[in-house]
Amino acid sequence: MVYLDCSGVRFGSQLDEKHLFEWAREISCVVRWEQDTLVVRSRHISEAALRDLLALFWRYNIPMGQLAQFQNSTNEAWFAAPHMYWHKIVFGKAT
Repeated sequence: MVYLDCSGVRFGSQLDEKHLFEWAREISCVVRWEQDTLVVRSRHISEAALRDLLALFWRYNIPMGQLAQFQNSTNEAWFAAPHMYWHKIVFGKAT
C-alpha cells in the first residue's frame, strides 16, 4: 500500500469537501481514506489513475511531490516530461 498525505486541505464548503472524498474513491487505484491519508493499492497504477491523482492533488492543493514515486519506465515519457504543468511541482526541478 502507498499512503499519501492529504492533510491541510482547505475546502470552500461542505459540499466541496464531500466532492474530494467522492472523486478520490472513484479513482481505480484508491483503496480508502484513513483520516487525512489517501491509501493507494500500489506504486504501479494505470495512466488514467495517475492522471486523476494529478488532477485531484492540483485542484485541492495537496502536496504533489509525493506523486513522484509513481514514475516508472512505462509512464516516464509523459509523466516526467519537463513541459507538463506538474513537472516542477512533482519533481522539484526542471530538467
